[in-house]
Amino acid sequence: MNWKLAFNGAVAGAALMVAACGSYSTSAYGSSTTPPSSNGRYPGVASSPPAGAPAPSAAAATSVTLRSTPLGQILVDGSGRTLYLFEADKAGMSTCYGNCASVWPPLLAGGTPVAGAGLDQMLLTTTARKDGSVEVVYNGHPLYYFVSDKQAGDTTGQAITSFGADWYVLSAGGNKVDTK
Repeated sequence: MNWKLAFNGAVAGAALMVAACGSYSTSAYGSSTTPPSSNGRYPGVASSPPAGAPAPSAAAATSVTLRSTPLGQILVDGSGRTLYLFEADKAGMSTCYGNCASVWPPLLAGGTPVAGAGLDQMLLTTTARKDGSVEVVYNGHPLYYFVSDKQAGDTTGQAITSFGADWYVLSAGGNKVDTK
């Protein structure tokens, strides 16, 4: 009789575990199986841009400018938020989708992107994403935000290996800044 009690307890425990391990909601970047307060790869990092950050949607006019930081002059958006390149991207095409894009949201274009002072307008282009949105590209590198950058000028995503490759801020020439 004790084995039946133990078996029923194990079945009930397994049922509770399955119920507790259910899926969370779908984000604008694809499905997620991690809680909204964590992205699974970086515990405590939200899976969406922080409050006050640009939403991952196109603005009326997208601008890319330069900002002085301890890493040197780097690319930022029109609000001063740091932009990154992903070394897995090839030929100006993004490879960051789903969970990757929830941690590294793309800079989406609203019309023709505009290069700020010190940047080459000819290096500023766009690329189509799988979902039909248009991502801004500089010198062949699709541009991304990092969700842990809480305010303009933060560079917490610099030189991180994530989603299979490294992430770096970009110089005015559109090259990675390879310092921490």
